[in-house]
Amino acid sequence: MPPLPRLHIRTYTTPRRPTRILPPSTPLTLTHFLQRQRVLSLWRRILRSTNRISSLSTRKEMRDFARREFERNRGVSDLGHVRYLVSTGKAELERVERAVGVR
Repeated sequence: MPPLPRLHIRTYTTPRRPTRILPPSTPLTLTHFLQRQRVLSLWRRILRSTNRISSLSTRKEMRDFARREFERNRGVSDLGHVRYLVSTGKAELERVERAVGVR
């Protein structure tokens, strides 16, 4: 008996990865949720602001600096310290916007 022909099945989508690798953590409190939203809002504001910088090298430098700062403070969970970081980040962004001439 001759061997059966091999079937090749095409896949048109990427394989589905699990959505959560880690077990679900405890739910956020309302205060933590609001602070998280403020942090994300600051991040989006930084990205929008850097988009208006005409020099590509300056734009990249500013984004890299912001990313490093966010990554460096990623593990901060104390709400008082997070508030401090957000307010300092906003003040720093406004100072840089004035210096670079973005607005």
